[in-house]
Amino acid sequence: MADIRACGGTQGTPEQERRFAEIIEKYKDTQGELIPVLHEVQEVYGYLPFFVQKKIGEALGIPMAEVYGVVTFYTQFSLKPKGKFRVSVCMGTACYVKGSQEVMLMVKEALGIDVGECSEDGLFSLDSCRCIGACGLAPVVMVNDDVHGKLRAEDIKGLFSKYRM
Repeated sequence: MADIRACGGTQGTPEQERRFAEIIEKYKDTQGELIPVLHEVQEVYGYLPFFVQKKIGEALGIPMAEVYGVVTFYTQFSLKPKGKFRVSVCMGTACYVKGSQEVMLMVKEALGIDVGECSEDGLFSLDSCRCIGACGLAPVVMVNDDVHGKLRAEDIKGLFSKYRM
């Protein structure tokens, strides 16, 4: 079975289903359980597709509209698959002034995806952010927790090679 994060499928792997059941069991008698469940389940699936939101609602006795409302309100939840390597280009003021718009264009070209998308192989997803607090290194690209600073558009082609190994 293909990795659900790569294909955006409609059901989880047996391991994902097992971990989902453990999370529901852990929180079933907890007041205010929805947000912690969403966080942990997103860690299991990589994102929160419709079928997962529906399962959460059914398991916790919460209307689907409420589950969806919480997922779409908070930015830490994702409705789309995320890649193994989450690429984020800072578009905050310092980075923007130092050329992050050109860096973003090169990142899109190098990965073959647009902001909010995941590569077909499931390796990379791309987002933009407003500030990561590394203004002295502007412009900055983060790959998961790795900060790459003082980038120029021409630096981008080689940036992702170490992650493709």
